[in-house]
Amino acid sequence: MLQFRPLMSSIVPITDAQEQPKSAQPFGTRLMALDLFRGATIAGMILVNNSGDEEVAYSPLRHANWNGWTPTDLVFPFFLFIVGVSLAFSFSSRLQRGGTRMQLFGHVIRRGLILFAIGVFLNGFPNRYHLDTWRFYGVLQRIAICYVISAILVLWSGKRGWIATIAGCLAGYWIVMRFVPVPGLGVPTHDMPLLDPDRNLAAWLDRKLLMGHLYEGTRDPEGVLSTIPAVATSLIGVLTGEWLRSKRNANAKALGMALFGIIAVAAGEFFNTWFPINKKLWTSSFVLLTAGLALICLSICYWVLDVKSWRGGWTKPFVVFGMNPIAAYVFAEMISHLLDHIRISLVSGAPLSLQEIIYQRVFARMASPANASLIYSLTYVLICWLAMWVLYRRGIFLKL
Repeated sequence: MLQFRPLMSSIVPITDAQEQPKSAQPFGTRLMALDLFRGATIAGMILVNNSGDEEVAYSPLRHANWNGWTPTDLVFPFFLFIVGVSLAFSFSSRLQRGGTRMQLFGHVIRRGLILFAIGVFLNGFPNRYHLDTWRFYGVLQRIAICYVISAILVLWSGKRGWIATIAGCLAGYWIVMRFVPVPGLGVPTHDMPLLDPDRNLAAWLDRKLLMGHLYEGTRDPEGVLSTIPAVATSLIGVLTGEWLRSKRNANAKALGMALFGIIAVAAGEFFNTWFPINKKLWTSSFVLLTAGLALICLSICYWVLDVKSWRGGWTKPFVVFGMNPIAAYVFAEMISHLLDHIRISLVSGAPLSLQEIIYQRVFARMASPANASLIYSLTYVLICWLAMWVLYRRGIFLKL
């Protein structure tokens, strides 16, 4: 089977079983739950990132405007959670095969740098590579940073260190955002509301360091300070991976993940009173809520696929995405950027993007606005899946 290793990487580290060609071990000892969960997350990200018309899309398929959450807000943190789960399996197998910590560290740095570079490349694709406006942060960049930090902790720390880091990230971020004065603006809850969209410390720091390069002009949802609690998300995934690697019986593992997930969701909702759930600031309550929901989803997948072995053709669509997650994401983003970039002048009116023309001339005529937008999104997911299916059938898995 043909496998391409350079330039492209799986969004998450690859487990021992995953490094074998599809024909050698199509399922075998693979953790099928993780494959399916990863694939569903990729599909969800492509779905919510490519609405036909975001203004009319169903509210669950749009991000919360500020505080609060929708199902769309779960996709990215689920990604980071999966990064952590996979780290636990990947590093364990590599160390057992005789790899050293320094060898793994070198691999981690290379993987992180390439993933970060791919994210920066996508931000400018196809022709927006202007140094004065080029956005440096983004989804893949945050994944790369959290992956490297989490990997270092996995290599040179233990469970107590991971738990202490999680607690420190969540508590420390709340203290900083709640009590540290924002230069020139005042103290949160005294001089302005807590988590005011532009008058908060995270937004202020983004403007100081990256003004002109921010996704939302005055702030960035993947900015500098909010990366701190995002590290906690991936580390919770690491703890989950260690739980799954333990010698406990399978039913106990599934039940444990579900119980911890329920507790985390309850904690997130409880702390929402003092530190609102907010995806764009990646608040500590948001970390607890999303990690809890990820645990519950993974526990269901694990119980269905790896405990009860209820498998079949219904898993294949998700596994196809799950086997080539970075390729699927990059393909979806590049096509989306091209559709938005190509503009065509019609007989009358201003030039429209190719995406707008396709949507208005085809999908908008098929159904109500919300349903037309949904049909467009589903069609886009299907096109991306077909591209990944070709790679899957040929045994091509793009990774570092």
